[in-house]
Amino acid sequence: MMLPILLLVLPVLSPALAWIPVEDWESGNVTTSVGDSGQCVCLVYVPDTTFPADRVQHMQQVSKDLILEVELQMDKMVSYQGKLEIYLKELTELTVRVAMLQSSGDNYIKLDFELLRIELREFDALVSQLRDSLNSSSPLFDSLYTESYDKSNLNVIRFEFAKLQKKLEECQKEQDSFKPDIGNCNHTGIMSISKPMVVQVNAHLNGGYQYGGWGKDSKPVRGYESMYFYGAYSTPHVYDFYLYSDYEKLILRSEFKRHHLPDGWEGTGNNYIVHGNTIYYQHNTPFGMTKLNLTSSKYDSRVIPAASQRFSYRYADNQNLDFAADENGLWVMYASEESMGKIVLAKLDEKSFGIADEWNTGAFKQLAGNAFMACGVMYATRSVDLNTEEIFYAFDTKTREEKQLNIRFQKFQEKYTNLDYNPTEQKLYMYNNGYYVSYNVKFNRE
Repeated sequence: MMLPILLLVLPVLSPALAWIPVEDWESGNVTTSVGDSGQCVCLVYVPDTTFPADRVQHMQQVSKDLILEVELQMDKMVSYQGKLEIYLKELTELTVRVAMLQSSGDNYIKLDFELLRIELREFDALVSQLRDSLNSSSPLFDSLYTESYDKSNLNVIRFEFAKLQKKLEECQKEQDSFKPDIGNCNHTGIMSISKPMVVQVNAHLNGGYQYGGWGKDSKPVRGYESMYFYGAYSTPHVYDFYLYSDYEKLILRSEFKRHHLPDGWEGTGNNYIVHGNTIYYQHNTPFGMTKLNLTSSKYDSRVIPAASQRFSYRYADNQNLDFAADENGLWVMYASEESMGKIVLAKLDEKSFGIADEWNTGAFKQLAGNAFMACGVMYATRSVDLNTEEIFYAFDTKTREEKQLNIRFQKFQEKYTNLDYNPTEQKLYMYNNGYYVSYNVKFNRE
């Protein structure tokens, strides 16, 4: 006797059947019968209303939201990567500056340390902000934290500051002894020069920018009494001038104006000054004097027929025209074939931009490191050794008297390309192999 075969005959079902719980199957949806051959047939009917269309739609929306969130997070990561590159670059600059402080701390001032402290705090806050935003840790952040605290940590700065505090106080006492009597030329000349005050490396943070100059306007217009200027390049040429509203902006390299010299007006040599809100510099095509009015941005030039391009100061080429200013006005120094290489001193008329008077001096230009004017007297310098310079010669335009001097002062580094006296402060400004350096001048009033 054959046993009946039980067959389960189902209609073609959708994969969505898996979503239907067994308990939701109603008895009316299941029927059984006996087939023609005596077999048992079980039929299951799945109603259309059981398909989870609402659930599928919800999952589709969730999927879209997840894709959008992933895209947002990817964009955020790209943004963070760009910020990290900027912060790492800034950290490298800070590391260099701290290294300079550690290697030659005697030549730096209190403001350098304070600025480094502020910048490191800001850097630390920015890195922490990025880390909190990502809500995670990564080797990149760990490396960033390690580098910042190992190489440029605040403990190093605090230690260096504490070590130098006493020396800074002593230096301040020495600076106070140079009490300026601004505008008073009732003296017999320069008696001594203070120790160098090294501000920092140039605004480009580039030791290769060895040729340049910096300082203040020797005859400032109202509202610009605190303005500083700077310009430098890797060769003895002049392409840009940067202006800073005050000393702090100079330190922070935040200029308020940049003058890029247009084609045909590029300068050469680095003995330029700012006088009466006008920059005076040397121009080589044609060779002569050029001035740039910082208010109107207008240029003007004059040729000095006797001036020669063959004679320069000893530390750099192309230092043919040397502009200077003092209590008596504006000057230019040069050498000629007729003077056989000795410095010729000329008084300039500011309105006509011409030569008002001239004097022949006994100082050979090629033996001098530089020269400057103070109270109508020209002073020439020369090298004693790698760390020492001296004022060895003076020429008084009033008496035409020449003097041999021996006024020594320290150099931060051996070579310099710009040395100018500023009568509004009785200070010397030197651009010393890429560094801002200044000195107080003490006159003999006895």
